[in-house]
Amino acid sequence: MRCSPSSAVSTLRLLAALAVVAVVGLAPRFSFAQDAAPGVGAAAPEFEVLDDQGETWKSADHYGKKIVVVYFYPADMTGGCTAQACAFRDDLGKLTDKGVIVVGVSGDSVENHQLFKRAHQLNFPLLADVDGKVADAFGVPKTVGEKTVKAEIEGKSYDLVRNVTTKRYTFVIDRDGKIAYKDDAVNAREDSQKVQAVIAKLQPAAK
Repeated sequence: MRCSPSSAVSTLRLLAALAVVAVVGLAPRFSFAQDAAPGVGAAAPEFEVLDDQGETWKSADHYGKKIVVVYFYPADMTGGCTAQACAFRDDLGKLTDKGVIVVGVSGDSVENHQLFKRAHQLNFPLLADVDGKVADAFGVPKTVGEKTVKAEIEGKSYDLVRNVTTKRYTFVIDRDGKIAYKDDAVNAREDSQKVQAVIAKLQPAAK
């Protein structure tokens, strides 16, 4: 039996409506990292990433056991990032005495991190978030695109290339694995001091 023109129009309208429903149903699958950015009081994101020794650093090995400082920075061997890292280096003893571990995270490679650590005798792990997945998990803004830092280390010139550049953010994760502090407007040179003040407030609960 042939469909009448009115039936054909009705059928087309039904198919169009079903198509809209299907698209709307799929829409929530697409979201940006910032939409789910964890805030203070939220569980800290779990992650695994290579450290500066090429070994896998697992958050699960540290969350719930120590207070963990995770700080994101744009690039190895740049002015502000060097000042921030050296401040954590100099203050690390005060932090470890309080059961704190510090890790720096950037889009630099394992090799870049090795050079950065060697140049400034850094005494804590640097994590190579080369694809920006850790930054995404924490809701830290990033830009993608190749950038190069030229540096001279021990009299030799190097080109430190990275493909991901993150904003400067700092998180303190308490012994319950929750975010106790989040700074999205970090002063690189003062970051270590601010973190120590936060740790001091957490100490009664950490004992």
